[in-house]
Amino acid sequence: MRFLAALHRDNRQLLMKLALIVALMFGFGYALVPLYKAICEALGINVLSLSERQTLLADKGIANGNGQVDYSREITVEFDTNARGPWDFKPAVRHMTVHPGELSQVMYEFRNKQDRTMAAQAIPSYAPMQASAHFNKLECFCFNEYTLKPGETKQWPVVFVIDPKLPKDVKTITLSYTFFEVAGKGGVKLGEAPKGAGAAL
Repeated sequence: MRFLAALHRDNRQLLMKLALIVALMFGFGYALVPLYKAICEALGINVLSLSERQTLLADKGIANGNGQVDYSREITVEFDTNARGPWDFKPAVRHMTVHPGELSQVMYEFRNKQDRTMAAQAIPSYAPMQASAHFNKLECFCFNEYTLKPGETKQWPVVFVIDPKLPKDVKTITLSYTFFEVAGKGGVKLGEAPKGAGAAL
């Protein structure tokens, strides 16, 4: 009798352990996606899949590139860069022609020419001003701050879609980025001029 009671007790304990393991596995699987996204976001890695990008565009009421592109219009997008410091910063191309609703991409290259580590971030601006409300960036280095080692070069994409609701009289949009060194990081203290400051692109 005692043997059966002990057996039942052992079976219950084993069942509880198995149930706990299943619950932990389910919880881990449920948390894996947001955890992965949080890690990628912390590392500056873009994790939007094509379907997520299309969903984001659909939420904004923008064509997602699946046959909803406005081929009757062409917009010239000019890419301009400003660098306030001793570094190189440039786009792969200076301009491109796109259709409203079309998913487009341009690459940028940044090189730290200093002999020290630096932290920097880009700030975008648009011309004409009214274009900013219709220029939708799905992926952009301007979303994050970056740390670059001495002499390090990085390349970043900008993935964008121009909203078909852009006013008809706007034929050209200039996207301009200004890169600033973040004070207090990378060896630069607040109020202290970076080494080699004044040199421009």
